[in-house]
Amino acid sequence: MKVVILCGGQGTRLREETEFRPKPLVPIGERPILWHIMKYFAHFGLREFVLCLGYRGHMIKEYFLNYEAMNNDFTICLGRRHSIRYHNAHDEQDLHVTLVDTGLASMTGGRVLRIRRYVGEETFLVTYGDGVADVDLNALLAFHREHQRIATISTVRPGSRFGVVEINDRQEIERFTEKPQMDTWVNAGFMLFNPQIFDYLDGDDCVLEREPLERLALERQLMAYRHPGFFFAMDTYREYQMLNALWETGNAPWKVWA
Repeated sequence: MKVVILCGGQGTRLREETEFRPKPLVPIGERPILWHIMKYFAHFGLREFVLCLGYRGHMIKEYFLNYEAMNNDFTICLGRRHSIRYHNAHDEQDLHVTLVDTGLASMTGGRVLRIRRYVGEETFLVTYGDGVADVDLNALLAFHREHQRIATISTVRPGSRFGVVEINDRQEIERFTEKPQMDTWVNAGFMLFNPQIFDYLDGDDCVLEREPLERLALERQLMAYRHPGFFFAMDTYREYQMLNALWETGNAPWKVWA
């Protein structure tokens, strides 16, 4: 199964880090968040990736073109008999990564439409290049196969940005809850699509999360996998700091690999 990762947005809310590099290359610890996402999928045996590039996509291409040299010791022979011999093996052996320029201004649906030929006529997974989670991918895939609809999205209950105050009829505060978990569910990515999804996508301006998913919902072809665990999207500098703090303290729930 192919894993499609949306890597083309400009990340304007994280301008402190994305001014000079695409958001998927913003680091958690010493590695880009994109590396963390791919390591998570590889842990579940999903090792074929299609990256939808846009803003500063050449930097993501350079990252992978230089991956062997930057993650191995090597001996290089200079001159006309140029050669490189690597002396050790990094842990990302046999990952297959297809990098596709999907346009600078394309919307999410347009980017998925542009990679159609790379996923073929099989079910594929789509997620965002700025979010990490501990979704049980085996359970997600089993859920999708069982219901036999066109699409599944993983949903989470977000925490409130603010503390909640409960007030009675006498204007007395009865309870104060600091940033409680909300009752609503939101799209966390980790979406599974059958090939019929391409019938719902139309051009570069197509926003996957709007008309295509709304139409699928109306046709009862969209199902929600409820993920009760960890999910975190890196949209702001504060969230960037929080993810790095989790990693540095050894409390990163998405770190499931050895």
